[in-house]
Parts: sequence; structure tokens; C-alpha cells
Amino acid sequence: MDISGIIAAFGGTTWALAAFIISLSVIVAVHEYGHYIVGRWCGIKADVFSVGFGKPLFQRTDKHGTVWQLAALPFGGYVKFRGDANAASAGEDGEVMSTLSPEERRATMHGAPIWARALTVAAGPVFNFILSALIFAAFFMVNGSAKEPLTVAELSPMPVAVDLQMGDQITAVNGTDIASLEDIAALRDTLPRTPTLVYDVIRDGDQLTVEGPHTSPPLVVAVSIDSAAQDAGIEAGDVVLTIDGEVITVFDDMIEKVAETQGKPLALEVWRPTSGGNGEVLNFTLEPRATDERQAGGGFETNYRIGLRGGTFFEPVTEALSPVPAVTGAVSQVGLIIVSSLDGLWNIVTGVIGTCNLSGPVGIATTAGTMASLGASDFIWFIAFISTAVGLVNLFPIPILDGGHLVLHAYEAVRRRPPSARIMNWLMFFGLSVVLFVMVFGLANDIWCRFVLR
Repeated sequence: MDISGIIAAFGGTTWALAAFIISLSVIVAVHEYGHYIVGRWCGIKADVFSVGFGKPLFQRTDKHGTVWQLAALPFGGYVKFRGDANAASAGEDGEVMSTLSPEERRATMHGAPIWARALTVAAGPVFNFILSALIFAAFFMVNGSAKEPLTVAELSPMPVAVDLQMGDQITAVNGTDIASLEDIAALRDTLPRTPTLVYDVIRDGDQLTVEGPHTSPPLVVAVSIDSAAQDAGIEAGDVVLTIDGEVITVFDDMIEKVAETQGKPLALEVWRPTSGGNGEVLNFTLEPRATDERQAGGGFETNYRIGLRGGTFFEPVTEALSPVPAVTGAVSQVGLIIVSSLDGLWNIVTGVIGTCNLSGPVGIATTAGTMASLGASDFIWFIAFISTAVGLVNLFPIPILDGGHLVLHAYEAVRRRPPSARIMNWLMFFGLSVVLFVMVFGLANDIWCRFVLR
């Protein structure tokens, strides 16, 4: 049974929940392992390392005295360090601490030096960032970059003439010399908006001139998750022929046509490749949705979109990236996610963009299920993205989160003493209230944006 059959058999909701649990378990396990291993390196002992909450289903005690367990409720996890009052490390267990010698107290979270506690707390988010960077770097190394000279590796089925063949080296487009995908992208605004263009290629050592589709055809390379196009049933590989009866020649035609409608329903005529090779023409009706898009120069702009991403009609031959540029690109990707997330959150708080740009548990679970259905690589990429987001959120200066603990450690370093027990209790209550409010708001926002507004 293929993956679509599995989804049909078990239901989309079950599939989304399973994908959500798997991704959350991986991310939380890495986060908590960061706390655990750095704490151990700093001389702080852990009593329990748990994936999930509630009744343990499996337990094993290692040589360091730590109980590793898998619990019944797979929605998170924790590390309980020696001397902690609870799994959230919110306060110390007075009875246990009072029985410990000075040497034993040093091995607890509350008896360790501030530097050791701070490193242990910060390690969770840092490990999330490291997980993301490692995944991104692996993708960059495996996928590589387009080899020069630009050589055709695979051709997408198209409803127009394609005289290009696999193995052709493209040397010019409509008389303009090119050597890379970047050169083709630079020609986007200068090429005529015609269904076909002229390509100069080298084939088996011979210089040929052949006909091929526009470099930016109305080809659907990917469909955005939770978009109008996805809901309508448009798929990657489809080619948009007309919108409201108007012929679409290049992808920019489609962008402009959708933007002009200001959200009014559109009728799309789409060509979809079939196993026979001739293809079939399908008709869809959908409503563009207002989308807040981050601009290159900063800020956001609201545009109407149907959720289609375009690209070239061929895949180039690639060559593997070496580790250094792959890691550099991966770190940049993590940084971009952090900056974009903070920018988006700030604009939501200040009212520049709507709260529907914020996904709650339903939105994340739905996205997890969709990415898993697209294949292992898409799902792993999703885990890397969410891992960065989880690391970032945990650094927010809210009590009970890692960022809140770091703020308290900084206070203790400056004042030479921790906050009083009464203040700590109030801070933890405040932090828990904020987290619960955000969770309830996220859930309500998901329901409002996904089921009421549509």
C-alpha cells in the first residue's frame, strides 16, 4: 500500500496526529538531551530523563543512576535533575536537599555554580538549533548545487513542444549566453512572454538550436500547505492553462491575474500529465486568500495568493556541496528562520498583520501530517524548521521557560542571591499562566482561522 493508501485507510486526522507526535517527540528528546548531557558535563546529575508524561511504559537505569523512560502521554518530555521539586525544575526539593552533603549538593541543579546551571539551561535551545543546522547541512550536501555548464538532468511533462533532452548542456536562451540557473533567473524580466523560447544546446558534442518552454512557465512546482490551491486539489506537476478564460503563458501572468481579483473566485483550467503522456485538462474554482508576505527590505505586504510555487521545467545536474559551504548555508538558514519568526511575531503583536499568521497546535499538526504525506525528506525538513522555532520560543524570558530561568540566573549573579521563595512562586505562577494563555489562544486562533473564516 502506498502512502496515500495509508492516509485513506487511517484518516487524515489520525495521520496528522501521528506525524505531530513523532516530530514533537524527536524535537523534545533532542532538547532535553541537551539539558541532560551538558548538565552531566557540568557535574549535575539527572534522576529521570523522560520522553512523554504520565505513567512510564518503559524504564532503564544507566550507570550514572539516571532513569530513562518512555511515558504514556507522548506530548513532550523532561529531565528531572537531582534536587528538583518537579519536572519543570521550578524550585528545589527541600527534604532531599537537606539530607545531602556539600559534595552531593554540588551535583544538584540548585547547588551547582551559576555558570553550570546557566550552561545546562541554555543547552536545550542550543541543541534544537544544532539539530536544525545538521539537517539543513545534510540536505544541502545531498542535493548539492547546479553543475556548470548547466546540464539537463530531468524534464517535467509539458503541454507545449519540448525538444530539449536529458544530457543537453544549455549555452544560450533566445540568443543570450547563460551558464547557470542564476543566469536564467536574471533573464526573467527581459524574455518575451511567449509559450516557447529558443535554446542553444550542446548535445553529444554537437551545437544545436532547439525549441523549449519558457524558462518560467505556469508550471506548479509545489503547492503551499493550507492554501486555496491545496484545498481545491491542484497538484505539483500541473500546468495552468487559463484563468477566467485568459491564457496564461508564464508564471508571472498568473501572479498578476490572481492579484487583480482581490479575492474574488477564479476559474482555472489546468493541464495534468497522465501515464499515457497526453495529459488531461481539469477545471478548478477557488478563491485567492489574503496573505501577509515578508518583504526583502523588511516589513510585510498583504497580497492575494492561491498558494502555487513555480520554477523551471527541468531539473539540472547537480554536484555535492562540501561540508563547509553546506554548514555555512545551514547556519544561515537557521538564522533566517529566527529573524523571520521574530519579525512576524512582532508584527502580529503590533497589529501590522493578522493573528491567522500564527499557527497553534491544530495548524502545526495539520502541517506535520501534510509534510509527512509528501515524503520523508519533506517531513525531516519540517522537523528541522520546527526545531528552530521550539528553541527560539524556549529562549523567551518567561518564567518556567529556559529563557526565564536564564534571566533568574542573571539576577542571582548580579544580586549574589536568588529571588525569595515567595517571589519565585509568583513568577512560576505568572509564567505558567502566560504559557497556558498562549496555548489556549493558539488553539482558538486555529479554529477561528481554519474553520470559521473559510
